[in-house]
Amino acid sequence: MPKPLIDLRSDTVTKPTPGMRRAIADAEVGDDMVGEDPTVNRLEAMCAEMFDKEAAVYACSGTQSNQMAVRTHCRPGDELLINEAGHIANFEAGGPAVLSGVTVRTIPAPHGMLDDDELDGKIRRDDQHLCRTRLVCIENTTNMGGGRAWPLEQLERVSAWCRDSRLKLHMDGARLFNACVKRGYTAADVGRLVDTVSVCFSKGLGAPMGSILVGSAEDIAVARRSRKLFGGALRQAGIPAAAAIYALENHIDRMAEDHANARLLAEGIAEIDGLSIGPDDVETNLVFFEVDPELGTAAALIQKLLARGVRMGSTVAQRVRACTHLDVTRGDIERAIEALRETVEEDLHTPVGAAAGPYAQ
Repeated sequence: MPKPLIDLRSDTVTKPTPGMRRAIADAEVGDDMVGEDPTVNRLEAMCAEMFDKEAAVYACSGTQSNQMAVRTHCRPGDELLINEAGHIANFEAGGPAVLSGVTVRTIPAPHGMLDDDELDGKIRRDDQHLCRTRLVCIENTTNMGGGRAWPLEQLERVSAWCRDSRLKLHMDGARLFNACVKRGYTAADVGRLVDTVSVCFSKGLGAPMGSILVGSAEDIAVARRSRKLFGGALRQAGIPAAAAIYALENHIDRMAEDHANARLLAEGIAEIDGLSIGPDDVETNLVFFEVDPELGTAAALIQKLLARGVRMGSTVAQRVRACTHLDVTRGDIERAIEALRETVEEDLHTPVGAAAGPYAQ
């Protein structure tokens, strides 16, 4: 009997655990559109308390909650500042421009993390010819920046810079709890430093869908109207919300296992000739490594890996991304390392078929 496929493309591929499925089945529901779903109400209150904020609104996805935040803080003709690798700038289908008439200005920074020195001098002067700089967006952990977790001291500097500059600060916290586990800070530590923060339940937390946007009561009231405008108003949403509550109560601390598995994978990759990685650069559950052009492209490697029962993703010609999650065991990682080793030992110059598509989430 063939061994199960090891899917390392993203933590979005996770399936609900048995305990989560029971929580879903037992969920008490109502009409969330009019505030009558008790499970959604509990989730929103729970998240507001966790982040020490006044309010929260449940959303369909992280992209939706991020775009709700952009529309909350900006008006048409405004601009936001973001690192050049940021998800909002690259992987949300031009949402700021399409949905809110907001311009995105990207700024380079190491590992996808802006600091006050990169932000200095970036605010446009008050001139009718120019966009109005209104918002800074940051990402924790950084996705294309390598899965790095923000140091709290750096976040404090950026928060102070935004406050002194009278700009709003939004955190795309798609994998925020990975950062909390890695750095040892709490959701409340982050909440006091940002105006709004969104968190995905469908990544490392392992829920089937959903995201939350947390902030002041005033900001969340505006965001809730945007949710309706964007087609995200929900009805009996207690079903997926119950999964999110279960995830928050059961799946945060276990993320340390994903981080350990990612480090194990990185250490194994470092021992394979033709693949390049710095294991110390792997902080959380994202693993990026380079493929020597003499071996072929990242897409070629990924396709041959699939024949050995391992799935990974690629975003650029020679770079592969792998992501550990709650459906991947230490044994799976050991199998994946062996599959990589065997694949690299083959002749990767042999032509292959269509490239594996990117998996930017």
